[in-house]
Amino acid sequence: MRLLMSFAALFLSVVLLQLGSGGVAPLDAVSGLAVGFSRAEVGLLGSAHFLGFFIGCWWAPRVMGQVGHSRAFAAFTGAGTIGILAHVLVTDPYAWAVMRVLSGFCIAGCYTVIESWLQAKVSNATRGRAMGTYRVVDIVGALGAQLLIGVLEPASYVSYALLSIICCAALFPLTLTTAAQPVTPEAPRLKPALAWRRSPLAAAGVVVSGVTTAAFRMVGPVYGVEVGLSAGQLALFLAAFILGGALSQYPAGWLADRYDRRWVLIWLSVAGVAASGASIAVAGSGAGAVMLAAVAFGVTTFPIYSVSTAHAHDFAGDDERVELSAALLFLYALGAIGAPYLVSVLIEVGGSAAMFLFIAAAHVALVAFGLVRMRSRPTEARTRYVYAPRTSFLIGRLLGRSRRKDGE
Repeated sequence: MRLLMSFAALFLSVVLLQLGSGGVAPLDAVSGLAVGFSRAEVGLLGSAHFLGFFIGCWWAPRVMGQVGHSRAFAAFTGAGTIGILAHVLVTDPYAWAVMRVLSGFCIAGCYTVIESWLQAKVSNATRGRAMGTYRVVDIVGALGAQLLIGVLEPASYVSYALLSIICCAALFPLTLTTAAQPVTPEAPRLKPALAWRRSPLAAAGVVVSGVTTAAFRMVGPVYGVEVGLSAGQLALFLAAFILGGALSQYPAGWLADRYDRRWVLIWLSVAGVAASGASIAVAGSGAGAVMLAAVAFGVTTFPIYSVSTAHAHDFAGDDERVELSAALLFLYALGAIGAPYLVSVLIEVGGSAAMFLFIAAAHVALVAFGLVRMRSRPTEARTRYVYAPRTSFLIGRLLGRSRRKDGE
């Protein structure tokens, strides 16, 4: 309890940030459809979000170094609030895309500040419990953000004003804390090629994970509308994916720590293809079947990022872990930037099934690449499996000491 209280301000800011800035993604999708945006234009909004996310990840450590943690957090939160509230001023997909860049920028920047502050507070004795609580809080916030779509009216001033209020409220817990601001950490150098050099399969895995997660979370509302889900059912559909991903983390970690991680990745992708096929098959079978398929899809695809990062770290030295984590997140962002727009175009041309067909094709490619890589080199001594949040380039500092080789 004492540990939880010491991090209460940080964790409360995480929840409010997720509810505010995270809730705008599903609201934008259903609002865009309601005001007449094409499917491709709705997908563009999702791609714009991840573009802003990448910019925020790269720039946030430098902003913290110039103005400090509290001022940087206030600036990023202000950008996100402006991006949300400005939706009511103009109804245009390209203007909304610029606003979504601000929202993605806000989330990445704020998480960078929060994780930097958390890194300064934890010790070796409290790191495991602190990170476990942080992951739970983050997932609960993400679940809540998806469920909000069930009570928010699409394309409504009140809906966007409420989200902007929640986002702005994230300022109070962190900026009013009496704790001293930590020393600003050195920004990790961004070396994307490092991920490929350490493990081509892991690099491919995080790209496919970015494609999968971004496509589902950003274009999933369009798919839900296409298959006839109501607003309340749509909220449960999006939350089911995250819930499935949360439930699968422990069994995926257990498997990844006991068996060759390349086989774990391959079989997760095979299961992801099967879950995609099941989602297509049950699209017309009622809301209950669609929800169960979404849970199965989350169970099979959500852990791929963490298994991929664990496999990459098996081949890395301790002095490379921070930069390797940043490189893997960069590759994830690349996949996430392109996927929503491409998938929405495919849905416009080929119907709702196109989303899962595209995702299944990405996983088939990952399976084929994994089988090729199995012949290239033997596996290394495994590091500990760690659930890796996709939040900021500084997450590697928080997880670095948790990644130890077998026998250490």
